[in-house]
Formats: sequence, structure tokens, C-alpha cells
Amino acid sequence: MAVKTSTLQSGQIGIIEVKGSLVGGEETDELRAAVADFMEQGAKKLIIDLGKVTYLNSTAIGVLVSAHTTFSKNKGHVKLCNINKSINNIFVITKLTLVFDVADTREDAVNAFGGE
Repeated sequence: MAVKTSTLQSGQIGIIEVKGSLVGGEETDELRAAVADFMEQGAKKLIIDLGKVTYLNSTAIGVLVSAHTTFSKNKGHVKLCNINKSINNIFVITKLTLVFDVADTREDAVNAFGGE
């Protein structure tokens, strides 16, 4: 599993790209650390790209919810993008589609931030 981070629009939008399975342990710790890094940098807009995630469990969902909560408390926003069908089903069943702003592509997520 690998977590890759980057920024867009002069550092205003943080992007975290996650690969592999998110099932707890080192991979979720990497994601949690990347979210914390963007928070410390003062980022208010974060995109988590799940396009290369093959599986996630409740631990990973907890990290995503924690990221959303942390950013919301600091007047920030988290958007998810590139969610595959099986992971989207998990979000629908758990009603997390009501919590998270989900975009089809990374470009759509970036454009959605343009109006904020």
C-alpha cells in the first residue's frame, strides 16, 4: 500500500492518492498521517482519491470519517473521488454518501472546490 500526496492551486487543495487495501495497520496509519500533515499546513480543502483502492474495512472508514470531522471542525472540506463500485456500495449501505461529498473524478472534485 502506498499513500501519495500532492497539492494544487498554490497549495490550497491537498490531494491524497491511496493504493491497495485499506484494512488497518501501516496503510491506515499512512493515510491518517497524510491527513494530519495537510491539517498542520493549514489546508482547508482535501481530496482523497480512492481510485486505486481495492478494498477497505471499518478501520479505513473510521480514518475517512475522522478526516472529515477534523476538517469540518476547522471550516475545511473533504471530498472523495474515483470510488469503485464495490467501495461505493459500502458507502451507500452505511449511508456515508450522506456524509461525504463524492466526485466521479479527481478533476470533478477540484472543479467542485472552485466555487467554494
